[in-house]
Amino acid sequence: MGDILQKYLEGKIDFEGQKLVEQISRNALIAATVVSFVAGFASQSLRVLFGVFALFVIVLCAAVIPPWPAYRRHPVKWLPAKNPKDQ
Repeated sequence: MGDILQKYLEGKIDFEGQKLVEQISRNALIAATVVSFVAGFASQSLRVLFGVFALFVIVLCAAVIPPWPAYRRHPVKWLPAKNPKDQ
């Protein structure tokens, strides 16, 4: 089972995908902070505040941790290896 889980969680994403994941994470965490603060303030409950924030974090993890195909749209084209004898 560990191999199956590792196969799905260990994937290759390109540099543009990494940039997209960083932007999504930053914006989602800012939104989660604001929404959870407002919900906690409105209900006067820390339990609601942390519950809403935890829900946002779980959804965010499901969105950015797996190597979705959207994160592999720009594959890196590497230069061919040089032969050491040619140098």
